[in-house]
Amino acid sequence: MGSHHTNQNKHATVNFSALKTAIGNGEALLIKNLLANQSMQDLEKKYLINLAYINNNSTIIKLLESIPVKE
Repeated sequence: MGSHHTNQNKHATVNFSALKTAIGNGEALLIKNLLANQSMQDLEKKYLINLAYINNNSTIIKLLESIPVKE
């Protein structure tokens, strides 16, 4: 059970890193694919939206704003 949880955390970290890179590179399609059927914590979502605002990419901002938040 612990190993499964650790693997999930590693996957989440890799996915978050990939999202940050894709936002920086303006890769909206990759972001859409990474976010498919995903939810995230509010703080993570806000961070990524701020990153998208810095890059001034309205398409990516809209994608990120549509992500459901984990409760």
